[in-house]
Amino acid sequence: MPRIGEIRRTTKETDLFVRVDLDGRGEAVVKTGIGFFDHMLEALARHGLFDLTVEANGDLHVDGHHTVED
Repeated sequence: MPRIGEIRRTTKETDLFVRVDLDGRGEAVVKTGIGFFDHMLEALARHGLFDLTVEANGDLHVDGHHTVED
């Protein structure tokens, strides 16, 4: 049985899609618009050997905290 989870979340500030495959190979496609956050999520997936997809559109003109929170 595959151990995969995914969710889409839409709020006033953000629109997010996240997919995690715990039985993956450490591959990550992360697009949050926040460079360091992307890097950290990619590193977590790579070293944790799970696949991760994150697509996020947030109110980055305010700052990145809503995107990171959600």
